[in-house]
Amino acid sequence: MSNTDTDARLESGSPTIVGGDADEVELARMGYKQELKRDLGLLQNFGVSFSIISVITGIPSLFLFGLNTGGPAVMVWGWVVVAFFTMLVGLAMAEVCSAHPTSGGPYFWAAMLSKPQHAAFASWITGWFNLLGQVAVTTGISYAVANFISTAATFQTSFVPSSKTTIGIYAAVLTAQGLINTFGVHLLRYLNNISVWWHAVGTTAVVIAILAAAPSHQSAHFVFKTFIDNTGVDGVGWGERASHAYVVVIGILMAQYTLTGFDASAHMTEETHNAAMSGPIGIVMAIGVSAVLGWFLILGLLFSIQDLDATIGVSTGQPVPQIFLDTVGEKGAIVLMTIVIGAMFFCGTFSITSNSRMMYAFARDGGIPGHRFFHKVDVKRKSPIRTVWLACTLSFILGLPSLGSSVAFAAATSIATIGLYISYAIPIALRVINRDHFVRGPFHLGVLSYPVALIAVLWITFISIAFILPQINPVDSQTLNYAVVAVGIVITYSLGFWLISARKWFTGPIKQIEAEGQGIDVTNPAEAEKLEKLEQSRKE
Repeated sequence: MSNTDTDARLESGSPTIVGGDADEVELARMGYKQELKRDLGLLQNFGVSFSIISVITGIPSLFLFGLNTGGPAVMVWGWVVVAFFTMLVGLAMAEVCSAHPTSGGPYFWAAMLSKPQHAAFASWITGWFNLLGQVAVTTGISYAVANFISTAATFQTSFVPSSKTTIGIYAAVLTAQGLINTFGVHLLRYLNNISVWWHAVGTTAVVIAILAAAPSHQSAHFVFKTFIDNTGVDGVGWGERASHAYVVVIGILMAQYTLTGFDASAHMTEETHNAAMSGPIGIVMAIGVSAVLGWFLILGLLFSIQDLDATIGVSTGQPVPQIFLDTVGEKGAIVLMTIVIGAMFFCGTFSITSNSRMMYAFARDGGIPGHRFFHKVDVKRKSPIRTVWLACTLSFILGLPSLGSSVAFAAATSIATIGLYISYAIPIALRVINRDHFVRGPFHLGVLSYPVALIAVLWITFISIAFILPQINPVDSQTLNYAVVAVGIVITYSLGFWLISARKWFTGPIKQIEAEGQGIDVTNPAEAEKLEKLEQSRKE
């Protein structure tokens, strides 16, 4: 943001911070005190979203789903279509992020872009959907790490994975990621840099290795034109019962789930220098680089399949490790699995980072139960440690139904996709509805702003319906896509609690800077009682 923009906004009556830098002044304009360390640059901000999108996590996690639900043709061309529309969503979000860079992300934007009388309700609903998506995406990532570690443990051993061993590994993975976010906060920027290169170089190395070592390659016809419908338990899939178009629609889940989580760049803006430009560019860069790298990975894996039936029917339920074994052998597969598991672990670690920042921002404004406990920042580490462990705990619970069930895991990824994208759509839609009052930041789309935002909202509406549809035929208690249940619970709770109680006291993003004006240090636990009294008096 230019100094001119900042000066103009301050002249309009916004609070000032003596001696503060431009980012801190911008945060003050929005009503907040700088509490988190502003220690990240553009590369780190991009790296957080790039690492959470993590094509080498999302694609292998749902590769079996993709093969069975449309096959290679839907995986390849569905990725291209989804990447295009996701970029439009990202551009619309980046424009909003530039105008309002704060760790609340979509939750904060919803309040700022609404009319004053609707601001609290908009931020409340957005916050709950974003919370659902953040928890579910952490579940999908870390559960995939556990599955891949279990599968790798079978190489050159007699180990047979079970539900008990998988849940143990899953708990250990979440614990390790939580500890890094607790005690290694000062290391996150360095891990971030490593993660960016690990993902970029690692993904490229995996693709080159399997293509170079594969005894034979699939034909271009197989990769680009083969349609597969294995969505029926009894052999009768949705293509036969409904239509092939239905299979195509539900089959794009692999692509859309993978290209999710880029709001992480927004959640990290309070810790990023030149946030009004770095945040938006981080979002767009993460989507663009991931789209190209992801397509490259999908093509490499599909061309390298040796025996399609054996790959789909593998006992571990993980076709990607089987492709590794068939192409580079057991020793080579161990190396490639180490690359994939490492990338997944980085992805999960930064997902918890982003998740905890969102929860912190929501709790800071009283949005979640126990908010007085969870909105505290660790004085020494300047990190919201309590929400780090809240994120780990909720993700562990949400992952339990996935034990031994690929259907439940696909549902968890649907929940992540729907939750996050609805929370993206609300502020984008509000930006369209109230466009006459939108004050744009330094990153903007000019005349394309309105059409891009409109298309983005329509696309999110489409996928939100598509991903609650049944994925396996026939539908029963074992094949139900329980994404509709989880989304329904969040809608019922958030609307019900709003009508019963929250509408009476929840005001949306609160202005902690008022506390500073009264001499209260909101980062000092010793003065927490004063802050609580101030907040109580404000509510009254």
